[in-house]
Amino acid sequence: MQLAFNQLGAHLQKGLRPLYTLHGDEPLQQQEAADAIRAAARAQGHTERSVHTVAGAHFDWSAVLAAGGSLSLFADKQMVEIRIPSGKPGKDGSAAIQQLAAQAAQDDNTLTIVTLPRLDKQTKSGAWFAALEAHGVTVQIDTIERGTLPPWIAQRLAQQGQRVVSGEEGQRTLQFFADRVEGNLLAAHQEIQKLGLLYPQGELSLAQVEQAVLNVARYDVFKLSEAVLSGQLARVVRMLDGLQAEGAAEVLVHWTLAEDIRALKRVRDAMANGQPLPMALRAQRIWGVKERLFERILPRLSDAAAARLLHSAHVVDGIIKGLPAPGWPQDGWQALRRLAMDLVQTAQGQRSAAR
Repeated sequence: MQLAFNQLGAHLQKGLRPLYTLHGDEPLQQQEAADAIRAAARAQGHTERSVHTVAGAHFDWSAVLAAGGSLSLFADKQMVEIRIPSGKPGKDGSAAIQQLAAQAAQDDNTLTIVTLPRLDKQTKSGAWFAALEAHGVTVQIDTIERGTLPPWIAQRLAQQGQRVVSGEEGQRTLQFFADRVEGNLLAAHQEIQKLGLLYPQGELSLAQVEQAVLNVARYDVFKLSEAVLSGQLARVVRMLDGLQAEGAAEVLVHWTLAEDIRALKRVRDAMANGQPLPMALRAQRIWGVKERLFERILPRLSDAAAARLLHSAHVVDGIIKGLPAPGWPQDGWQALRRLAMDLVQTAQGQRSAAR
């Protein structure tokens, strides 16, 4: 049985299952999901708890398999938690998990919680994960994307009796808040709690939020790619500043931008040779969010613009490796900003339309 994170609360109100698997890359929500399951389990008499963290290929799975039958004299029900930080239990672990899942379905005295990081499609198609899905409940915990962060903040504020003012100012307040905490949901939760301590229940003004909320955003070079291709100029500037401040490698930022440029050029060339856009995107393994962004950009991307972007990426590659280029900044980060701005303008349809 598969559930989304926001469905878990309603599910637990209807009763517990003996096996839960939490997988995703959002620590705050994974922690909250586990806490909700533990609370429901304690309410039903699961008073004893053991935790097993799978570390390395030589982990002793026999201890985990034996845990279900090892109730103490002082407890009639227990919780067994299995944490697999790598998401890869190994050959022995795969067999043990399949056995564990089958046992869990027959044991009402033991509640088992398995926590995993975000899993790729291949891993989720493995026999051990299929056993967890077949015999229990799996909860996929997705990242809160930038576009859904403002309503998430508003919902969390409402839970503690606070809200932003209505209208345009309220929307600006939520956008400001989201800019300050993007990519760091745990810190966002802490900043929301801080507002609950600083101010009474009721409306929060933009000035109050600006004064209280720290800049705890963390940026990801792969999210930078989406921001650039979406033409979000202000966000791209913030992300580049943040990545530089965090000490991100210039070569990694360049690779992210250059890889998108090369992909745009390859798909554009395929289209010029008569290949339909959907087929060209599949051939270049472009899908998901990036597929939609490419579909918006490519029809108005000229051959000249694609060639110019590719040449610029080559120039910036040299700059960050210490090779100056006429007409370009000598500083690697400044050159990366110029390349990113060029790609943003292309995504917005400005420079490509003019050439």
